[in-house]
Amino acid sequence: MTKKPMIILSGPTAVGKTALSIELAKRVNGAIISADSMQVYKYMDIGSAKIMPEEMCGIKHYLVDALEPSDEFNIVVFQKMAKAALEEIYANGQIPIIAGGTGFYIQALLYDIDFDNQDIDEAYREELEQIANEQGNEVVHDMLREIDPVSADKIHANNVKRVIRALEFYRLTGKTISEHNKAEQQKESPYNFAYFVLTDERENLYKRIDLRVDIMLKNGLLDEVKALKDMGYHRNMVSMQGLGYKEILDYLDDKCSLEEAIYILKRETRHFAKRQLTWFRREKDVIWMDKSKYNYDESSVLEEMCKILNDKGIIKES
Repeated sequence: MTKKPMIILSGPTAVGKTALSIELAKRVNGAIISADSMQVYKYMDIGSAKIMPEEMCGIKHYLVDALEPSDEFNIVVFQKMAKAALEEIYANGQIPIIAGGTGFYIQALLYDIDFDNQDIDEAYREELEQIANEQGNEVVHDMLREIDPVSADKIHANNVKRVIRALEFYRLTGKTISEHNKAEQQKESPYNFAYFVLTDERENLYKRIDLRVDIMLKNGLLDEVKALKDMGYHRNMVSMQGLGYKEILDYLDDKCSLEEAIYILKRETRHFAKRQLTWFRREKDVIWMDKSKYNYDESSVLEEMCKILNDKGIIKES
């Protein structure tokens, strides 16, 4: 059976994926599926650096502004929504471009990893949630490190849901979730794909991150978070734990000064970019596109990508 084409454009936050994805989509007759855990939410535009309709240049985008901030968005929901989008894109005779920085989501879609039919242990989950609430996230994260250091290295202590899910998986199956994921990753992808990771020298990337935060604040991030709070959205929701939202909420709730909130946001975003790069280095079949090697000329990056896509038979350009 002929494999259907798929293009992935990922990379660390603030590296410049969005603009390049638009140019790529124009070139290959593509439509874009967002692999971003925040841009899927309505009303969360500034803090998520969401692409606006006027910036889309007529390119169809999926999984942007698709959910309310009170909705749960996780790997299973992403897969379901992304697969529905893939069907529509293929039916329209277009090539899907998966664009965003959430490597875990990309991996799940690319290799069709099965998360949907995993059993749950509600009582054990509640017990772990109670431990996290009463003793702190680090305690639960240390429990994970004891049984599955690989997952503990990959999952941040503050991502309590994923930490608990990993512990729960071990309890139910006797296998670590990292072993399960490794076995799933050995699967061959059902797609004829190219997995591009856009990157830059660390110093430049960190400067871009700091500048992006400054621009977000100038563009009204404080008012955006205030408005979300006034609409009844609160810090216990998955959406409000996103970078840019939890830090500003701390300021609005008088837990820190604005100066401290901005400092923490910049620092945490840099740490996030570092974790993203670590993830991509572990992925197989990744094609690194280092902007510095193309003298920061986006058209040169695009040309190289199209050459690779041609060679792989994903597009046909003469």
